[in-house]
Amino acid sequence: MSHEGSRVRKDHVTMLLAVALTLAACTATSDGSDDSGQGSPGASDSSSSTTVSGDSDSVDLPAVGELPSGPSALDTMFSDQFPEPLIDPGQVISGGPPPDGIPPIDDPVFIEVSENLELLPGSEPVVVVDINGDARAYPVRAMVWHEIVNDTVGGVPVAVTYCPLCNSAATYVRTINGVETTFGTSGRLFASALVMYDRATETLWTHYNGLAVIGVLTGIQLDEYPSPLMAWDQFRSIYPTGKVLDWTRTGFSRDYGRNPYVGYDDLENTPFLFRGALDDRAAAMQRIVGIEYLDNSAAIAIEVVSGGEGKATAVAVGDEQLIVFWVAGQASALDDNEIAGGRDVGSVAVFVPRIGDQDLTFSFVNGRFVDNETGSVWLLNGEAVEGELSGSRLVQVPQLDTFWFVWSTYQPDTTLVTG
Repeated sequence: MSHEGSRVRKDHVTMLLAVALTLAACTATSDGSDDSGQGSPGASDSSSSTTVSGDSDSVDLPAVGELPSGPSALDTMFSDQFPEPLIDPGQVISGGPPPDGIPPIDDPVFIEVSENLELLPGSEPVVVVDINGDARAYPVRAMVWHEIVNDTVGGVPVAVTYCPLCNSAATYVRTINGVETTFGTSGRLFASALVMYDRATETLWTHYNGLAVIGVLTGIQLDEYPSPLMAWDQFRSIYPTGKVLDWTRTGFSRDYGRNPYVGYDDLENTPFLFRGALDDRAAAMQRIVGIEYLDNSAAIAIEVVSGGEGKATAVAVGDEQLIVFWVAGQASALDDNEIAGGRDVGSVAVFVPRIGDQDLTFSFVNGRFVDNETGSVWLLNGEAVEGELSGSRLVQVPQLDTFWFVWSTYQPDTTLVTG
């Protein structure tokens, strides 16, 4: 592609993204009302720092079952009643919509996978959450328009979150100091990433790491559950008794199935509404597998862990060895006009390669993951289904299937593996 052609494509994508953010907030609800938002995006400032830095003083929480009171960070991010913020409030910019202008799903409705095997195109991506044997799929066709689902999975109150501008899914426990709350979309972005708020104190939280960064709860970090992206046909095969979010009963009317961010997943693009300097160790829009484990972090270029029909790749995160499973078949949600029509980027899962005191190594053989020590066969969710270790389950490590620009912002000291 010529330089001029690349520039024109980037300008076109930037315009589409601006429209997409507006549409996500302004599409009429199912009862015909208009939940449109006001505001305009902030200007780019390449000289400003965007890294998440600094440590908060310990949060002085009340007794268990209570939360501190104070001003709302939705109203002001600069109150002297807040602990020292963990990010520069000046770098938190409007994405356009007001709080909950991109409406979370607070009363999700689910249907049985076994009765709806052809519900979605097989390649269409879903966010997968499996807690205490309760496995649920959240189609990205819904997440791209709502970004947060407040749910209870396996008895655990969680917020399932997805940031379209980062292609990142993360799931957090929504109980803080014994108080159950829900999360909403603030209408703001930090480093082109979703900023959430809790509805109990209206503290601002970064979706990317579940950290309270501005407000009365600054310094609190939410507990996280793995929530990898997976193709629908992979989910229905692994979890035949699971459940899937019914996007036809969200309470809102959206163009579900259409990608409002057409062409964003392109190595030659630049991130939308990103302030600050980009880490030039890789292209900003390089797809990576981001892993944080035992206080170390690593970004693995997707090309390292992918190839053919499937691949098992040992990776080092600090001094620890982990295993990355990758299988082909998942469409990029941010590529084509239709979410299911994107190019094949595959599905990733990360595990501790150990059962009890036995370390394992893995290969992908004849369409299946096999450990080299016992010959047992493993699924993409880390469960052994054949062989000596049948019934065992590897410990899954949360990972983010995301872009380099945002991972390097939140993990500036991360290692980067490109080959």
